[in-house]
Amino acid sequence: MIRKVLVAASVVSLFSMPAFAATQYWVAKDATTKKCSVVSTKPDGKKLTDAGTKAYTSQANAEKALKMLKDCK
Repeated sequence: MIRKVLVAASVVSLFSMPAFAATQYWVAKDATTKKCSVVSTKPDGKKLTDAGTKAYTSQANAEKALKMLKDCK
C-alpha cells in the first residue's frame, strides 16, 4: 500500500515539474537593426546577441535592465 502511494506521488511530481519551471528572459540585440529587446529564448549569437550578462527571472527585471544597459541606448 505504501509502495503504491510513493510510486503515484513520484509519477505526479515527475510530470508536474515542467509546469513549475521558471521562465527566463534575456536582453538581446538584433544583429542587423542593432535594436535591443526582451526575449524569452536565449539569444543564438547570430541573429540575436546577448546584450546583458545574465538571464532574468521576470520580464519586468529584464526591461529594467534593458533601459540601464549602455549598448541599448
